[in-house]
Amino acid sequence: MQPLFMNQYKFLISIQMGYVHAFIDVAAAMQQLEIHIESFPGKLKQVSSVDLLKRPAPGKWSKQEILGHLVDSAINNLKRFTEIQFLPQPYSVISYRQNELVVVNDYQNLPLKHLLDLWQALNRQIVMVVKRIPSDKLIYRVDPQYESKELKTLSWIICDYVAHMEHHFRQIFSEQE
Repeated sequence: MQPLFMNQYKFLISIQMGYVHAFIDVAAAMQQLEIHIESFPGKLKQVSSVDLLKRPAPGKWSKQEILGHLVDSAINNLKRFTEIQFLPQPYSVISYRQNELVVVNDYQNLPLKHLLDLWQALNRQIVMVVKRIPSDKLIYRVDPQYESKELKTLSWIICDYVAHMEHHFRQIFSEQE
């Protein structure tokens, strides 16, 4: 499956359920993220406010709350991408309380422009940080705390971040594609 907004170049990871399963290319992931930073807001603004705020079922996030979750994901991953470079290896990923953060941050009731500006700023910072990671640090070991107990690398975590984002883009635009 190709990532949303795919351009001419190849994004060299396969995506299934929002996680990276194949070849990893950090430069391609950052190039794809830069495209998303510029194109996602315009595409999202085409969604009606009714559709943005509608929850598909009890206990499920609205499209706007999914965007809020992507803000939380950016905050947490920015911290990971920086800390992995200097903390002991393997770095243990600390999960975050996704549902609680969506509620406490009240993403459902924030202005869309505010959420989009925040999402863009955080992701621009991620691109800046990732592009400055020395190549020898991209192989630093990371324990993502998954059930499989398989260690990953910083480069895998970075590419997985973009794959996770695209998984949620497919949720947001599923009725429109």
